[in-house]
Amino acid sequence: MDRYLSGPQLARLLSIDPAARPYYRVLAQTVRSLVLDGRLPVRVRMPAERHLATALGVSRTTVTSAYDLLREQGYLESRQGAGSWTALPDASALGADNPWLAGGDDGLLPLHSAAPSAISTLPGAIASATDAYPRYALGMGYDPVGIAPLRRAIAARYTARGVATRPEQILVTTGAQQAIHLVTTLLLSRGDPMLVESPTYPHVLDLARTRGARIVPVGVPDEGWHDLELLTCAMRQSAARLVYVIPDFQNPTGHLMDDAARAALAAAARRYGTTLLADESWCELAIDEGAGATPLAAFDTDGRVITVGSASKLWWGGLRIGWIRTTAATVRRLAMLRASVDIASPLFEQLVVAGLFEDIERARAERARLLRASRDVLTAELAARMPDWSFLTPRGGGSLWVRLSGTSAVALVDAAACQGVRLAPGQWFGVDGTLEGRLRLPFTQPPRVLVEAVRRIAEARLRGAYGARPAEPLTPSL
Repeated sequence: MDRYLSGPQLARLLSIDPAARPYYRVLAQTVRSLVLDGRLPVRVRMPAERHLATALGVSRTTVTSAYDLLREQGYLESRQGAGSWTALPDASALGADNPWLAGGDDGLLPLHSAAPSAISTLPGAIASATDAYPRYALGMGYDPVGIAPLRRAIAARYTARGVATRPEQILVTTGAQQAIHLVTTLLLSRGDPMLVESPTYPHVLDLARTRGARIVPVGVPDEGWHDLELLTCAMRQSAARLVYVIPDFQNPTGHLMDDAARAALAAAARRYGTTLLADESWCELAIDEGAGATPLAAFDTDGRVITVGSASKLWWGGLRIGWIRTTAATVRRLAMLRASVDIASPLFEQLVVAGLFEDIERARAERARLLRASRDVLTAELAARMPDWSFLTPRGGGSLWVRLSGTSAVALVDAAACQGVRLAPGQWFGVDGTLEGRLRLPFTQPPRVLVEAVRRIAEARLRGAYGARPAEPLTPSL
């Protein structure tokens, strides 16, 4: 027989502050917290919306909105005419509060995202691209491998960084996400093992699941990849066809793999017949002097390293341009594959990025200055307000990987949302709900926003998921 909660029973269990705003979101977050910590068991039938609304003294619309949000997140299952039951979401499902689905107009400070604002050189590049754009109208308007000026610019940048590259080795994509998607689609079949770091970039886990690959997670040591024994042993034992790594300011830990480890990793890939997919989306974002390394592809001798890059971190997330560096033969195979997706990347954005490459050192210096200021403010505020939290200060990248003390990330995320801050819990970056005691805190927002965000997070730790949100949310762009 199904267990059932009446409206008054659930209202007593919830104990929500009547002043909490927006009430429907606080109601949904409180129910979710009760389910996650076991106080509200799974498969318990919830009271009808009108009964709970009466017990709480709110409108039925408020309860309906809360139930809708819980269904979107996977914490409620409903059947027409039969009612609603508490549930747990599938570990691989995308919840409504995941970073790529979060709305930008909900008034919450966006500390779930590590996307920086646009660089000052962007308007000039847009103006130049506008002038050049009409000249391309004489052609068909798209090139499956990318326009020649951009491919030349990307190849020249790799060469300047220490790995000789021809334009024929570059495929321009619609963002790094598409680049990773194309490589995994080309190389992985259903059931193939794919080795990933843990924690790692969440979208890669989704891609691997979509391909039906067998995910093999390898924990990233707290001090970073100085000893590759764990990684190389997993490579050998799993017979992984593809290994996805972020060697430069790893997302989310911020670790930088040194040259010795890169050489050892490339050698292991040759030894075990594995392809390395190196995500260099963060490689240009060194903050401290001397914080850099040789590209992983420089240690490749037989085409086993495929590199992915992106314009979004250095210049602006709105530029949906990425690229793949690999052998010319693989570029042709990938170009044929991407024809079934979108044929080519937008011409105008390619022209903009080609122009941005002309002044890349200025952009790198500006981004380093901005990130350094925000990083230093964030670390200082955390040390002052949450001294029991621990983290390593990265020398580049865009985020801190924080070890929490005395609370779960999910509970803190719920509480912080009530205080007007959206956070990214560690579970987003792990496999099957792991990393519950971790939190990624980006420092890509301006210092003023970070000071206010940390103050609100500290308040959330004290008040839990039942407090009211601030009446006037801080505008992140200020």
